[in-house]
Amino acid sequence: MTGQTMPIEKSNILLEVRDVAKEFDVSKPWLNRVIERQERQILKAVDGVSFTINRGETLSLVGESGCGKSTVARLVCGLYTPSRGSIHFDGMDMAKAEGDVLRKLRARFQMIFQDPYASLNPRWRVGKIIAEPILVHGLGKPGDALNERVGELLTQVGLSPLDAEKFPHEFSGGQRQRVSIARALSSNPEFLVCDEPTSALDVSVQAQILNLMKDLQREFGLTYLFISHNLAVVSHISNRVGVMYLGRLVEVADTKRIFTMPLHPYTQMLQSAIPDLKMTGKQRTPVAGEVPNPLTPPTGCAFHPRCPHANERCKRERPEMIDHPGGGQVACHGVEEKRINIIKLAA
Repeated sequence: MTGQTMPIEKSNILLEVRDVAKEFDVSKPWLNRVIERQERQILKAVDGVSFTINRGETLSLVGESGCGKSTVARLVCGLYTPSRGSIHFDGMDMAKAEGDVLRKLRARFQMIFQDPYASLNPRWRVGKIIAEPILVHGLGKPGDALNERVGELLTQVGLSPLDAEKFPHEFSGGQRQRVSIARALSSNPEFLVCDEPTSALDVSVQAQILNLMKDLQREFGLTYLFISHNLAVVSHISNRVGVMYLGRLVEVADTKRIFTMPLHPYTQMLQSAIPDLKMTGKQRTPVAGEVPNPLTPPTGCAFHPRCPHANERCKRERPEMIDHPGGGQVACHGVEEKRINIIKLAA
């Protein structure tokens, strides 16, 4: 109709990561390199990662230590600047946001770190720790209203408002992580980056924190990027899973498909490492070797030195991520050429 504008439909994608890479210069000092006749050494911690996260969804990144999971988390939060690629939050390129726009954008996402004790200021009382993001982002001023808000946040994570007067060392590990979650929620974020938030906790406490995070997600419509190396944790909290190896994504699919029909040999290896407590007799995929040195990664597919299905093409050509007819995406020549038997596991 003339004179009227049609409303723009809001995209369901909250975060979009496009071909993001991060390199670190780990070279020796210039004089040492001259004397020892060595070239600069560049570590490719993340090498061309792309994925999207929908609103209200949990995407988990899993893989062995050193695969680049935590680097991706820090890139998304803006703690690192990408060497290549772009990160779009709610349609906005974060690299182009400046000033008040960037400040308002950053208030919409927060990070929960791996070690709750190291991420909390030991000299501050818990009330001040939780109130800091509120004050920094201009969402409140010191006073009774702010103290009441801190008490509400502590109650939401299963603690008492009276705990605001305590110091971090007066809490257990699980309670400290609850404080970290309360701090992350204080700026009313839409998106939380969780960098192995339960790895430093006992198993029973892990379950409590995961259930708390799921309850908060349902209550506030939160979106999570969850970083973990624990497949049991990932299966409990995720909607989709991305498997990383040596700085690259090798498979992305919904959680049920990853755990019942893993496509990539590396994903199958991770599955084989899970103890078969139900004695189902599931077939295991033996994979030898160790993670290659990231300073000198293998040519072609980075996983080929450990893969029982590797051929000459795998050693020569790096696979690109492709859509699989059974659902999800995978970067594997063997799957593309149908040389690998896809084994369906019990749910």
